[in-house]
Parts: sequence; C-alpha cells; structure tokens
Amino acid sequence: MSFPLLTAAAALPAVGAVATAAVPAKSRTAAKWLALVVSLATLALAITVLVRFEPGGARYQLTESHAWIADFGVRYELGVDGIAVALIALTALLIPFVILAGWHDADPLETGSRRWRPTQGFFALILAVEAMVIISFEATDVFLFYIFFEAMLIPMYFLIGGFGDRAHEHGEEAASTQRSYAAVKFLLYNLVGGLIMLAAVIGLYVVAGNFSLTEIAQARANGTLHMASNTERWLFLGFFFAFAVKAPLWPLHTWLPNAMQESTAPVAVLITAVVDKVGTFAMLRYCLQLFPDASRWATPVILVLALVSIIYGALLAVGQRDIKRLVAYASVSHFGFIILGIFAMTTQGQSGATLYMVNHGISTAALMLVAGFLISRRGSRLIADYGGVQKVAPVLAGTFLIGGLATLSLPGLAPFVSEFLVLVGTFTRYPAIGIIATFGIVLAALYTLVLYQRTMTGPVKPEVSAMPDLRARELVVVAPLIVLLIFLGVYPKPVTDIVNPAVKQTMSDVHKTDPKPSVEAAK
Repeated sequence: MSFPLLTAAAALPAVGAVATAAVPAKSRTAAKWLALVVSLATLALAITVLVRFEPGGARYQLTESHAWIADFGVRYELGVDGIAVALIALTALLIPFVILAGWHDADPLETGSRRWRPTQGFFALILAVEAMVIISFEATDVFLFYIFFEAMLIPMYFLIGGFGDRAHEHGEEAASTQRSYAAVKFLLYNLVGGLIMLAAVIGLYVVAGNFSLTEIAQARANGTLHMASNTERWLFLGFFFAFAVKAPLWPLHTWLPNAMQESTAPVAVLITAVVDKVGTFAMLRYCLQLFPDASRWATPVILVLALVSIIYGALLAVGQRDIKRLVAYASVSHFGFIILGIFAMTTQGQSGATLYMVNHGISTAALMLVAGFLISRRGSRLIADYGGVQKVAPVLAGTFLIGGLATLSLPGLAPFVSEFLVLVGTFTRYPAIGIIATFGIVLAALYTLVLYQRTMTGPVKPEVSAMPDLRARELVVVAPLIVLLIFLGVYPKPVTDIVNPAVKQTMSDVHKTDPKPSVEAAK
C-alpha cells in the first residue's frame, strides 16, 4: 500500500492545530514556533504532491478510497487534478507567511488582559482552516467535501470575531461589537448557502445512489445516469448558490467587506486568498462536471452577475476611505473575473480563471500583509490618516506599490497573464461582455494608484514621521511573494502546464469547444 500522501497533507495541519492548542498558556512563543514548523512541514508535503503529480496522466491522481458510511454510499475518497494541485500548493505556501505576519496579532493587549483570546488559539485555528481547505481540494466524495466545506466556517468565525483588528477609531468596545457583527454575518451567509447545498447534496444522492464524484460524472458521460432537465437545474442551483456565497459573487458578497475590515491582516488574507478559493474551485469541479447541461443553461445569467461583480466591486473600491475595505471590494471585482473565465466556456477563459485563483492569492496576500504592517504602525485603517510614508519608510512603500500594481494587473506581474487570458477567452465567445469587463481594469488602475498617492506620497504627516521601515520578519514575509509575482508574471508556464490538462477535461465535461476564429490564419 502506497503512502497516503493526500491524507497526510490534510492531517498534518489538523494534528498541528490540536498540538498548538494544547501548548501551556505561558508558552506563547512555543505555540507560535510549533505552528510555523507544522505549516512548513505541510508545505513540504504539498511540494511532494506537486512533484509526484503527472500533468499528462490520469485525471485524478494519488487517489485514496476507503469505506466510511457504507449504508449511505459515503466513502473517504481523495484525488487531485491539476487545478487542485495548484490550489493546494498556494494554500500551503501562504499559511507560513500568514503565521509569520500574525506573529504578534494575538498577543495580550496588556498584562493580565482578558480582552484577547489565548495566542495558542489563534495559531491553532489558522492550522485548522488550512487542514479543512486542503481536504476540500482533495475530496472526490461529494458528502466528504460538503462536511469540510461547512466545517471551515467554525474556525473562521472565531478568527474574525475573537481576533479582530486592533486599529479601530471608536475604541475597544465598538471594535468588539463590529467584530461580532462581521463574524456573525460571515457565518450566517455561508451557513444559509451550505444548508441550500445540503438539500442539493441529498437530492443528488436520491438521483445517483451514491456520492462519488468520479462515478457520477462517469455515469453522466456514458449515458447510464439520466437527470430530468428540471431536476438537474435545481441541483445545480443548490450547489452554485453555496459556492457563489463563498466566492463571493454579487449580490451575495456583502459579508466580505465587513469580515476583512474587522479581521487582522493575516486573517483577511486567509479569507480572500485561501478560503474563498474553495468556492470558485468547486464551481469547476462540481457544477460543471456533475451538471453540464444546467451549467450551460445558467451561463448567460452567471456571466451578467460576474460582470456586475467586476464593475460594481471596482467602483466601490474607488470610493473607499478604509484601506481594508478597498482591498475587499477589489477582491469582489477580481472574483468576478475568475467566475467570468469559468463560465465563458473556453479553454483560455478557464485556464485564465484557474491561473487567476493562484495569482490573486499571491497578489492579495502581498498587498494586504503590507497594508497590515502599515496599519499596525499608525493604528488606523483610514486612508486620510496617512501621507508621505515613502519618505520615511521607502521599503514598505515600495513593496506596497508592487502589491498594488499586481492588483491592477500591470504587465510583467502575475495577475496580468491570468486577466488577459480571461478577457481573451470571454471575448471569443461573448465579445460584448468581454469589452465591458475591460473597464474593470481601468477602474483597478484608478483605485490602486489613488490609494498609493494618498498614503505614500505628498507631505509627511506628523503621525507617520517616525514610522519605522519593514523589519526583518516582515521582509521575510513580503519578499518571497514579490519574487513570485514577478516570476509568474514573466514565466507562468509552470502553473499553466499543470492546470491546462484539467481545464481541457472540464471543457469536455460540458461538451464545449473553443469558437473558431472568424478569420482564418494565412497558410
């Protein structure tokens, strides 16, 4: 029996979470180092998965299958395709940076303070989220996926509500109220989506007789499993609604700005760069593979919703006064691009969408973590409270600029390639939507450059005149992300080689081929 690599990649952070939580209360530093070591070991396992994966091989590799709840057809089934491998690698890569960036975020506010939860709990919850996200990417049993899709809400709820941002202009009591509101809103939105999905999961079992993704998809493909059109559409909507909340897609996005605003910067990165990717990933794996006819039926409406997300998110980002809310609305716009690429039903669009998931995770992590370092120095999230930072902290300003330029998809940085592929893939099938979506790029340039101008340039405000530049720990967090943004912007082939075979198989699932060019190439 081969080593269960996929189980180990998810189990290690889960065990690490329990061990970190069990560290004595007086040993906060030991808990931090334990969490960091576990996250690095998980990264090593994720790299092993990446190395052992063969892009030209079977669709699902490194598979594991064991009986679990036999009476209900539930199995412990794991397997990864190229898309899952890329997102597991992204998750495992970001968690060590999240831990390092949040090294002091859960320290007591003052000696003997009871207003802050134990440090051990903060890092244990981060590892718990990592474990649940990884197994969500690995699961090929629909019921197994659902369990962890929902379970990850619990540690995220406590991370938002219990370890929120300390920078609040109205004091600790108001901050606590706002954190609680944001955490409850996050939980309720996602629970409603999950409950609707649960009904669809049960309906799928009634129709198919089991929960195995591979068996159901194979039965759909060879014609041995037939679904009535209305049945398939209702089941699709149940799955899609939950994924659209998690993604988040307009108009189900409103929990995200509150959650990111009230979270610490590392937790905000965990939300938008890691957890939210489960929603867009699941659209590719479950919606398109299990319900191909319904996916094509719903495509026009979904494309319009994605387009609204792109423009609406960008417009609201332009008008924000809060740095974190600006990044949150920018993410709403970016997720619109990802969903647009998925449902454009072209190879370029879906390749771009998958690449966008990876690149958005890196660019948003870089921008938000540097913003967090900035906010921790000044004690304010308000853009108006800054000015002239580049004169007193040039390295901080420089990394903030690169993260911002990546957010607006500047050529030469990683998000440009993915956004370009999404727009090309959309334009070849839906030219009007592709043209309108390009306005999102213009608005991204506006909100990013205005943010930089107002915070980093101009006269030095007295409150930032003594602001220190990035410290060694902070440079260790930011520098690798900047290097990755540049490397993947110049040479995205390592990622596209992994994801493209899975994208082609997804296109085959929905019985779509790329549109033929209107003008034949010269021979």
